[in-house]
Amino acid sequence: MKSHPLFTFLYPFMVFLSVLSSPNAGDSLSSGQSISDGETIVSSGQSFELGFFSPGNSRNRFLGIWYKITPETVVWVANRNNPLADSNGTLTISNDGALVLLNQSKSVIWSSNSSGTLRNPVAQLLDSGNLVLRENSSLSSDEYSWQSFDYPSDTLLAGMNMGWNLATGLERYLSSWKSADDPSPGDYMFRLNRQGLPQWEILLTDSVINGTAVEPSSVSKPTLINNASEIYFTYEPLSNGVITRVTLNQSGLLQRLVYMNRSATWDIMYSTPNDLCDNYAKCGSNGFCRINEAPICKCLRGYTPKSLEEWDVLNWSSGCVRMLPLNCSKGEGFLKLSGVKLPNLIDFWLDKNVSLDECKAKCLRNCSCVAYANSDVRGGGIGCLMWFGDLIDIREFHGVDYDQNIFIRLPASELDAIQGPNKKKRLIIIGIPPILVLFILAVAIWIIYRRRILKERGWRSGKDDFDLPLYDFATIAAATDNFSSRNMIGQGGFGPVYKGNLSVDQEIAVKRLSNNSGQGLEEFMNEVILIAKLQHRNLVGLVGCCTEREERILIYEYMPNGSLDHFIFDQDKSFSLTWKIRFDIVMGIARGLLYLHQDSKLQIIHRDLKASNILLDANLNPKISDFGLARIFTGDEKEAKTSRVVGTCGYMSPEYIFNGNFSVKSDIFGFGVLLLEIISSKKNRGFCHPNHHHNLLGHAWLLWTQGRAFEILHESLYDSAVKSQVERCIHVGLLCVQKFPADRPAMSTVASMLGSEITVLPQPKQPGFFTDTSLENYNSTSTGEDYHTNSAVSITMPVAR
Repeated sequence: MKSHPLFTFLYPFMVFLSVLSSPNAGDSLSSGQSISDGETIVSSGQSFELGFFSPGNSRNRFLGIWYKITPETVVWVANRNNPLADSNGTLTISNDGALVLLNQSKSVIWSSNSSGTLRNPVAQLLDSGNLVLRENSSLSSDEYSWQSFDYPSDTLLAGMNMGWNLATGLERYLSSWKSADDPSPGDYMFRLNRQGLPQWEILLTDSVINGTAVEPSSVSKPTLINNASEIYFTYEPLSNGVITRVTLNQSGLLQRLVYMNRSATWDIMYSTPNDLCDNYAKCGSNGFCRINEAPICKCLRGYTPKSLEEWDVLNWSSGCVRMLPLNCSKGEGFLKLSGVKLPNLIDFWLDKNVSLDECKAKCLRNCSCVAYANSDVRGGGIGCLMWFGDLIDIREFHGVDYDQNIFIRLPASELDAIQGPNKKKRLIIIGIPPILVLFILAVAIWIIYRRRILKERGWRSGKDDFDLPLYDFATIAAATDNFSSRNMIGQGGFGPVYKGNLSVDQEIAVKRLSNNSGQGLEEFMNEVILIAKLQHRNLVGLVGCCTEREERILIYEYMPNGSLDHFIFDQDKSFSLTWKIRFDIVMGIARGLLYLHQDSKLQIIHRDLKASNILLDANLNPKISDFGLARIFTGDEKEAKTSRVVGTCGYMSPEYIFNGNFSVKSDIFGFGVLLLEIISSKKNRGFCHPNHHHNLLGHAWLLWTQGRAFEILHESLYDSAVKSQVERCIHVGLLCVQKFPADRPAMSTVASMLGSEITVLPQPKQPGFFTDTSLENYNSTSTGEDYHTNSAVSITMPVAR
């Protein structure tokens, strides 16, 4: 059929016009245009996209902005509180110049509520992710009648101002999604408290969860603006190629994330609350929190717990009260507390132009002043903050470059006590007759010697209770070539371990207790008696012992492959352990621990389960070793308590470290740590990640909450791993390291969950010791190594919390 000349001309022209008017063609929506569900507008640099979406498993439709990358990451939602029930939504500009979202019946679902002062309005999606409404004739101008950056959802983008416009009363704050399927405002808000000094707060409904400082990072530069008309925080990326955002998630965690182009994933750089001390008023009034100490809460000097009963059970919420009242008398002064986060600004006085010396004088003259500090630590410090009444929410930053100090007011008597005993007392101490010192020393030596003799007699009388060969020292020395350093195969927590030969066909491992070790006769006897009575293929076998010449020597069956830590933590050797081998090792450890807890005649708590205490035989079968710290539970005994906390940091459970309580659930915690270490080939203690401060448990938990748990798997296992099996092991590991003992499964349940793909697993709760700093420098007897992690915290503004 021959085409009509008019139609031939009009058809391409109409196509051309339709392209010009289509919202998909550019980054703008003009008056008279609209976008429907399925259509989008994209920013000029292809960074962000505006359109309709359904979150998670929801069928509701929302208008939102997301990164134009994989995975699709929503950063702003218009109709958070009023979803569309179908795909018939339309976004357009109303006659009065406002952006409106209409449903199928043309009812307004959401509106920008902007004023109608624009003659030719246009909505434009900028490359910053900001949706703006302005005059069409001034597209290059920064004057907007409305912008989405003024009404954030759960995400803070670069260039967005978080805080207050004091002239208009507008507050910009983040609010979490209710769930992954529901973007309506959830339980948490992140906002700037402008009372006194600007301070950030994460709030759960009306309760303050924590405050946080503004932290610069390697990818962005933060800025605080504080003047008469506005108070806000913003940040800019240090490089145009870096994609970064700050998000308040449904759990109340504020996270800074950066996009990794190669893996197309978001990596967490920082997360807060970062530890227990980040929780608001953790130690109550006049207490301060020290995350590197145990217990973490302590009263300020001059104060005492208000309720000793509550503090004894680690409930510090009642806080502290003064031991002696202040009476404004002569001699009162101040005690300096360094490297702290300042207390909450409830009852305070602020002068930004007063020096620290002037501040001290003002505080001394005011009988109600209980503490003072610089309001701004930058440039050597300036400004004066004075507190009246209780001091709430002080925390210490240990081992970090943090320059904020506070000066606590104390009565004269308390200051004298701090300075030490007076000269008269010192003279009395110095004047003690030397003969008295020698007498006390002699008595102490006699007592120690007497106890040793009694213990030796106890050992001699008790050794017949079990059938175990006793070897003379000469035999063991000959077997190890006189304990030659060439034969040393390891260094245990209580002494060196040597390889030896009792005969041509019998290789042995000889553990010789060091004279300066922490294991005495009691621990030695404990290990001998326990292992002699235990028989299981996944427990190390004891050949004999030697107590001659005050020696403490244990002779074990020799394990040619050494300990598990030499494999999983060695960059080269870790590649020799395939996933099948590792899973078999996990199951073997589980069977051995189940035998100790349930199947043997004695219920035994190992108390020092770790990678270096798992030995591997010639076939790489695991055997649990080192029972020096083990304890037997009898009858209905479920839990015990000790004042001597011993073990290895990184494997010990929270209730054991902080309160001395141990049970089978303490071993479960250690097993969970070990399981995650086997999967990842990373140590929990000393684990370091470039994007956050968490230990291995915290890292695994973060990946789990993001649905990325499989990423914890060591790279050497990618080809051999069974994904469902790996994910189940990670799931079980997280169940084992939950904070509270009651939440952790029994060992029989653990073995069942690991061995069955059918069993439905419960959802894990947050682990104990979410961050490595929870254990840092903890003062306990430990058979492990000391690791030190400095979690650097710096501020760009003075903060009170």
